[in-house]
Amino acid sequence: METTTQAGARTIIREFLRKRVGQDIQFNDAEDIFAAGLVNSLFALELVVFLEQSFDITVENEDLNLQNFSTVENLEAFILKKKDK
Repeated sequence: METTTQAGARTIIREFLRKRVGQDIQFNDAEDIFAAGLVNSLFALELVVFLEQSFDITVENEDLNLQNFSTVENLEAFILKKKDK
């Protein structure tokens, strides 16, 4: 993906989460997906691989903190920050 708009990144992230946790599950972009029980540690690894492949970024060890991955909003901000580097 050459350019990533905020709306585009959010849509892609939401669709991935919905496919993995179920289309009927309701969550908002500011909701902590770990605290809500939508994501476990195995799924978190899948999420990292998905982000790297979908957005052409590299997730470094220092990037692996819960703050970057806890909400759709934080995921989007993380992706945009990585794309700006």
